Amino acid sequence: MKKVFFTILLLTAFVSFNHAYSQGCVAIRSTGGFCTYDGKTHVDSASKWQFTVNNRYYKSFRHYVGTAEQKQRQTLGNEVINHAYTLDMAIYRIINPRWSIMLDLPVSANARSQTYTQSGVLHRFSTHDFGAGDIRLAVYSWLLDPVKMPKGNIQIGLGIKLPTGEDNYQDYFRTSDSTKVLGPVDQSIQLGDGGTGITFELNGFYNFSHTIGVYGNFFYLANPRDQNAVPNYRGTPSATSLANGSSVMSVPDQMLIRAGISAQFNRLTASAGFRDDCLPVHDLIGQSNGFRRPGYILSAEPGLTYVASSKVSIYSYVPIALVRNRTQSVPDKITTALTGKYTQGDAAFADYVINIGANFRF
Repeated sequence: MKKVFFTILLLTAFVSFNHAYSQGCVAIRSTGGFCTYDGKTHVDSASKWQFTVNNRYYKSFRHYVGTAEQKQRQTLGNEVINHAYTLDMAIYRIINPRWSIMLDLPVSANARSQTYTQSGVLHRFSTHDFGAGDIRLAVYSWLLDPVKMPKGNIQIGLGIKLPTGEDNYQDYFRTSDSTKVLGPVDQSIQLGDGGTGITFELNGFYNFSHTIGVYGNFFYLANPRDQNAVPNYRGTPSATSLANGSSVMSVPDQMLIRAGISAQFNRLTASAGFRDDCLPVHDLIGQSNGFRRPGYILSAEPGLTYVASSKVSIYSYVPIALVRNRTQSVPDKITTALTGKYTQGDAAFADYVINIGANFRF
């Protein structure tokens, strides 16, 4: 039996990206991960596998242009409301205390409520999707031997995200009480993005004592594909969307940064951290054309982890949004250049995200 002061908990958003998505129309799917530790965790030689399951839910409804909330949307009753749930399952093959391989599969159920106008009256309708998202395979390695260095360590992860999730899921959109049009659901609730991506991760921790420690995580998904050929319209595209290229959905990069402090009380570990979910305007590799809602969410992230036994732990993390910023996209910049008038789209964000999950070793 060897004592190792860490356990891997894989989430989300965001995207997944997630996943699933992070906090609304800024499309961060449940493909990001993070690592925490607890001083009571034991990893024995018989535990060759690890399974993590995470449940995530959010409701996005607050519209922002830049950092300015568009409060009139709720006053007028025409705000877009997303209800997003993701079950994220990750299986690890523990090769040895230093190396591991992970396979992650998100399954999502989403609903998007929006409005149409008939005879001067607003009416609501909803579109939905359900199914598996983009699978991710990753390899992890601790830079230092975790058995010899239990006080602190840094882990590197490198992976590939495959376009297994449906990026052209369709449902019916109401244009009047008697008319419905079949078309792709909004990008914010599509199950996949249509791109094969490369993921890079850094996970680290340092224990000042048996009680107090700090942690940090960095995740980046690079999607080289520019656009996925999925129409961003139902019916006929607008002249503006054809001119600025937003008539087709983009395949964006995603980024997640986390850092915080944790305190252990016997089997319970409480943490308080900072989180930055970001969908960049420009991709790291390739072009950044097509429709996307870039932006970032800065959140405070309290969390609790309870170690039920040497092989089972449960946790809950609830990022609470502090700053929400819908930045200017490439199509926005093109429209600004064509018209001479500054243009910037909006996005809907949530107030908080609920993550509840468990970690099993066997």
